[in-house]
Amino acid sequence: MLERRGDYAFDYNLHGGTAPVTMQWLFHEQSRLPVAVQTWELPPGGTEGMHSHPDSSRALEELYLVLEGAARMTVDGQVHQLAAGDAVLAPVGSEHDLANTGSGPLRVLVVWGEPGTADYTAFGSHRSAKAARAGDATSG
Repeated sequence: MLERRGDYAFDYNLHGGTAPVTMQWLFHEQSRLPVAVQTWELPPGGTEGMHSHPDSSRALEELYLVLEGAARMTVDGQVHQLAAGDAVLAPVGSEHDLANTGSGPLRVLVVWGEPGTADYTAFGSHRSAKAARAGDATSG
């Protein structure tokens, strides 16, 4: 399957943000992954809107990866300045907001879903990722 950038894009207002987000839900109702995978584009000055996904409702965890542009991400009062390649995790229940701080569009890959567990220990990349976080660059 192939889905090209912009094939199924739509404008969507998120959580009281300052501008509609141009969103594409990748492989909507086709992928069997237990997460939503979306690309978002926010205009200069655009924000998602401060919000949370508490345990009492449908608990969600969100991962934001900046693809292009400059952003500010606030998670539980901690402010992060982001550039292309930077990622932020918004855990269940955290208050969070994304803002475009650049002069051009902000493009972000957002992966979200209900928390769960998966066992990836049999994969070599899992062992290498664990070693990288432990500071052991020779493992792999």
